[in-house]
Amino acid sequence: MKTKKGFKLRTVCGENIIVAEGIENVDFSRIISMNETSAYLWKNIQGIDFDENTLAGLLLEEYEVDEATARSDAKALVEKWLEAGIIE
Repeated sequence: MKTKKGFKLRTVCGENIIVAEGIENVDFSRIISMNETSAYLWKNIQGIDFDENTLAGLLLEEYEVDEATARSDAKALVEKWLEAGIIE
Protein backbone atom coordinates (compact mmCIF):
# COMPACT_ATOMS: atom_id res chain seq x y z
CA MET A 1 0.00 0.00 0.00
CA LYS A 2 0.94 3.64 -0.33
CA THR A 3 -0.49 6.92 0.80
CA LYS A 4 -2.67 8.35 -1.93
CA LYS A 5 -1.10 11.23 -3.82
CA GLY A 6 -2.45 14.62 -2.89
CA PHE A 7 -3.22 14.05 0.79
CA LYS A 8 -1.02 15.91 3.27
CA LEU A 9 -0.95 15.97 7.06
CA ARG A 10 -1.36 19.46 8.48
CA THR A 11 -1.76 20.83 11.98
CA VAL A 12 -4.63 23.31 12.21
CA CYS A 13 -5.44 24.92 15.54
CA GLY A 14 -3.54 22.14 17.31
CA GLU A 15 -5.39 19.35 15.50
CA ASN A 16 -3.80 16.90 13.04
CA ILE A 17 -5.90 16.71 9.89
CA ILE A 18 -5.46 15.30 6.41
CA VAL A 19 -5.82 17.98 3.75
CA ALA A 20 -6.59 17.14 0.13
CA GLU A 21 -4.40 18.97 -2.35
CA GLY A 22 -5.54 19.00 -5.96
CA ILE A 23 -9.04 19.25 -7.32
CA GLU A 24 -9.38 15.49 -7.89
CA ASN A 25 -9.13 14.83 -4.14
CA VAL A 26 -11.41 17.56 -2.85
CA ASP A 27 -14.35 16.28 -0.84
CA PHE A 28 -15.73 18.89 1.52
CA SER A 29 -18.23 16.53 3.12
CA ARG A 30 -15.84 15.46 5.88
CA ILE A 31 -12.55 16.22 7.56
CA ILE A 32 -10.09 13.44 8.27
CA SER A 33 -8.73 14.01 11.76
CA MET A 34 -5.80 12.06 13.19
CA ASN A 35 -4.71 11.58 16.74
CA GLU A 36 -1.03 11.84 17.71
CA THR A 37 -0.34 8.15 17.07
CA SER A 38 -1.96 7.97 13.63
CA ALA A 39 -0.21 11.23 12.65
CA TYR A 40 3.12 9.67 13.72
CA LEU A 41 2.42 6.64 11.54
CA TRP A 42 1.30 8.79 8.58
CA LYS A 43 4.51 10.83 8.72
CA ASN A 44 6.63 7.68 8.76
CA ILE A 45 5.06 5.98 5.75
CA GLN A 46 5.26 8.88 3.31
CA GLY A 47 6.79 7.82 0.01
CA ILE A 48 7.18 4.14 0.88
CA ASP A 49 5.24 0.95 0.31
CA PHE A 50 3.81 -0.26 3.60
CA ASP A 51 1.49 -2.83 5.07
CA GLU A 52 -0.01 -3.65 8.46
CA ASN A 53 3.32 -5.15 9.58
CA THR A 54 5.11 -1.88 8.80
CA LEU A 55 2.65 0.06 10.94
CA ALA A 56 2.82 -2.49 13.76
CA GLY A 57 6.63 -2.28 13.71
CA LEU A 58 6.49 1.51 13.98
CA LEU A 59 4.10 1.24 16.91
CA LEU A 60 6.39 -1.22 18.67
CA GLU A 61 9.40 1.07 18.15
CA GLU A 62 7.70 4.21 19.44
CA TYR A 63 5.22 3.07 22.09
CA GLU A 64 5.12 0.67 25.01
CA VAL A 65 2.64 -1.76 23.51
CA ASP A 66 2.61 -5.53 23.07
CA GLU A 67 2.85 -7.06 19.60
CA ALA A 68 -0.72 -8.37 19.52
CA THR A 69 -2.13 -4.93 20.31
CA ALA A 70 0.15 -3.24 17.76
CA ARG A 71 -0.96 -5.66 15.04
CA SER A 72 -4.63 -5.28 15.91
CA ASP A 73 -4.40 -1.49 15.97
CA ALA A 74 -2.46 -1.41 12.67
CA LYS A 75 -5.09 -3.59 10.99
CA ALA A 76 -7.93 -1.37 12.23
CA LEU A 77 -6.12 1.78 11.09
CA VAL A 78 -5.48 0.41 7.59
CA GLU A 79 -9.19 -0.40 7.29
CA LYS A 80 -10.13 3.15 8.33
CA TRP A 81 -7.61 4.72 5.95
CA LEU A 82 -8.86 2.56 3.06
CA GLU A 83 -12.45 3.52 3.86
CA ALA A 84 -11.45 7.20 3.94
CA GLY A 85 -9.73 6.81 0.57
CA ILE A 86 -6.36 8.20 1.68
CA ILE A 87 -4.32 5.07 0.90
CA GLU A 88 -4.27 2.73 -2.04
